Amino acid sequence: SISGSEFVEMFVGVGASRVRDLFAKAKKNAPCIIFIDEIDAVGRKRGSGMGGGHDEREQTLNQILVEMDGFEQGANVIVLAATNRADVLDSALQRPGRFDRRVNIDLPDRKDREAILKIHFAKKPVAKNINLDALAGKSAGSSGADLGNIANEAAIIAARHNRKEITNDDLTAAFEKVAIGPERKSKVMSDKDKEMTAYHEAGHAIVGHVLPHSDMVHKVTIIPRGGTGGVTWFIPPEDKSYHSILEYKDVLARMLGGRIAEEVVYGRDNVTTGAGNDLQKASELARDMIVNQGMGKQLQDQVFHVDEGMMLDRMMHERQYSDETAKLIDDEVEALITEAAQRARKVIKYNRSALDALHDRLLQKETVEAEEVIEVLKDSKLPEGV
Repeated sequence: SISGSEFVEMFVGVGASRVRDLFAKAKKNAPCIIFIDEIDAVGRKRGSGMGGGHDEREQTLNQILVEMDGFEQGANVIVLAATNRADVLDSALQRPGRFDRRVNIDLPDRKDREAILKIHFAKKPVAKNINLDALAGKSAGSSGADLGNIANEAAIIAARHNRKEITNDDLTAAFEKVAIGPERKSKVMSDKDKEMTAYHEAGHAIVGHVLPHSDMVHKVTIIPRGGTGGVTWFIPPEDKSYHSILEYKDVLARMLGGRIAEEVVYGRDNVTTGAGNDLQKASELARDMIVNQGMGKQLQDQVFHVDEGMMLDRMMHERQYSDETAKLIDDEVEALITEAAQRARKVIKYNRSALDALHDRLLQKETVEAEEVIEVLKDSKLPEGV
C-alpha cells in the first residue's frame, strides 16, 4: 500500500524508480495486491502543465503504465487504486488491461448509516434506550468517517458529564458538533448583535418553513457555532438522489431569508456582513444550476464545461464556451438570485408577525427546536404568487 503523493519528489527519476521497486517487490511476493491511494496525485492528465515538477510526475505515471502493461499471465499481482477525482485521471490509466474496472463508493444511505453506527457503538457503553435509527435518519450526507467521529464525540461528551453510559442527548450534541461546529458560548455578543442575529435566523426559518419544497427546520439558534453567529438548520426527511428546480429555488430563497429579514426590519442600508456566507453559497448553487444542471431559461438543457489544469504551478481554468455564453450564464445566475430574494421578501413581509414571534422566542431561549419552531410559526402562510 502506498499513497500517490509518495512517488513524486523534487529529484527527477525518483518517482519512476520507486514505481519499479514497488512492482518488483510485488512480483517477488506474488500472489500480491498493490494498493495506490490518492492516485490522482500522480495520475492526472498529461500535458496539463509545464516545469520540472510536472515532468517528474509524468515520468512516474508513464512508469506505472509500463509496469501494468508488463505483467505476464499468471503473475498473480492485482493493482487497486483509489481517488476522489476520477474525472482528472489520464485516460491511458483507465483503458482495458490497466484500471479497467470502476467501483463507485457512494455515501452511505440510511440503512448503511445505522449499520455503521452499530459497529462504532458496539464496544462503547450506551443507554438501553439509545436510538441509533433516529441518528441515522438525520445524518444524511455523512460519510463513514463522520459517523465514527460522532461516536467518539458522544463518548467524550458523556465522560465530560461524568456519565457511565452514552445517552441520546450525547448523540444529539455530538452530531450537532460534527455537523455545524461546536457551540461558542464564551463569545460575548452585544444586545444589538443578538437582536440582529435573531431576526436573521428567524428569516431563514420562516422562509424555509413556508415554502412547499424546502426541507424541514430542525433547529434555530443564536448561539455562535463554528464560524457563524447563529444557525438555522434544515434536515431532509429522507435521503434524496435527485433534486428538482423547484427544490433548488426554495433552497435559494431560504438562503437569502436572513439577509432579507435584516433588510425588512432595519432597512437596506443597515444590512450586515452576517449574510456573507449565505450569499456565497446561494451564488454557488445558482451557478451550479445553470452551468452543470441545465436548469436555466435561456440556456436550458445545456451543460458548460470548464477544464482545470496546472500551468507554472498555478491552477488554470479554460472554459469551453464563448464570451457571449458566459454573459448569458451570468444573466441567468443573477435572475435566479433576484427571483429568490423577491420570494423571500414576499414571505417575510406577509408573515411579519410570525417573524417577530420567532425573534422574541430566540432572544428568550437562544435555541428553539423543531417542534417549537412549528408551534411558533403555525399561523404563517405562503403568499399568493410565491
